[in-house]
Amino acid sequence: MRSAPLDAETLEACIAAAVAAPSFFNTQPWRFRLDPEDLAFEVRAATDRGLRHLDPVGRALHLSVGASVFNLRVAVAHFGWAAVVRLLPRPQEPGLLATVRPTGSPSRHATEHRGDLYQAIWRRHSSRFPFSDRVVPKQVCAELAEAAHAEGAALTFPEAAEMTRLLRVTSEAERRNRVDADRGRESRRWVHRDPDEPNDTGLPRTALGPQDAREHLPMRDFTAARHPARLSAQDFEATPLVALLRTEHDRRTDWLRAGEALEHVLLVATALGLRASLLHQPMEWPDLRRLLSPDPEHTGHAQMLIRLGYGPEGPATPRRAPEKVLDAEIPNR
Repeated sequence: MRSAPLDAETLEACIAAAVAAPSFFNTQPWRFRLDPEDLAFEVRAATDRGLRHLDPVGRALHLSVGASVFNLRVAVAHFGWAAVVRLLPRPQEPGLLATVRPTGSPSRHATEHRGDLYQAIWRRHSSRFPFSDRVVPKQVCAELAEAAHAEGAALTFPEAAEMTRLLRVTSEAERRNRVDADRGRESRRWVHRDPDEPNDTGLPRTALGPQDAREHLPMRDFTAARHPARLSAQDFEATPLVALLRTEHDRRTDWLRAGEALEHVLLVATALGLRASLLHQPMEWPDLRRLLSPDPEHTGHAQMLIRLGYGPEGPATPRRAPEKVLDAEIPNR
């Protein structure tokens, strides 16, 4: 069925939802175009916003773009269409990562997921602050796992001993990042070194969240250096809840699906009143990433560690305006 036309207001809202997705170091490595023939959104990689040292193969870039694709799907459904998604649709165009085509006539029943996820897009913010020790109910964990499963990924909640091991691996990755000069320079390109001045996220560095004084949780220091002044006077949660997101394979399509799964999980978590932050450091070191798989035969590939819990809302990092990422003017504005 041919796509229905999108008016300017709906088009802008869909792009705004897409760019509200999380991205590593808030790089926002995406561009969009509305194909006038097929009336489909084309989602492309903005390679100039990639991370050469932290993400040399572009895996994190694909996860970021996958998250924006999921937000675009949610927005299209919110406005009453069904979304037909194709990942890597044209092999001859490797920079074209996905197309999202609204189909059918606008309807109130086009949603393919929870109906409150569109509202959650605007409330979802990473929180790197201490969480409470309030236990996340098992049924909530089950709903988050189902959200990942719907996108072709698996979300598991390791037991205490395994979680401790995963956090040790993450701590080692954070230590390596701090002593790697190239990674440090790249990190500071996106997050300013001076805590009293705005950085590339538009926020003071101190607003990005404190560090765990006891270093029980390896929270990322985006300046790639340990800053005692940022250590939290409040203890972080004694028993953190950390979930592992995995895919069966490790191809570009799997990275995109992992990004869709990640954002689906984060939006459901937001809708259920949970906060989340990402522990991506071990994914940036191939040997450490391999250690994250709990299976002796190494079936499945780790894509993300997600810290979940109840606590304060994180800061809203600024996003580029829709017209800055759309490769065509929004008509009739």
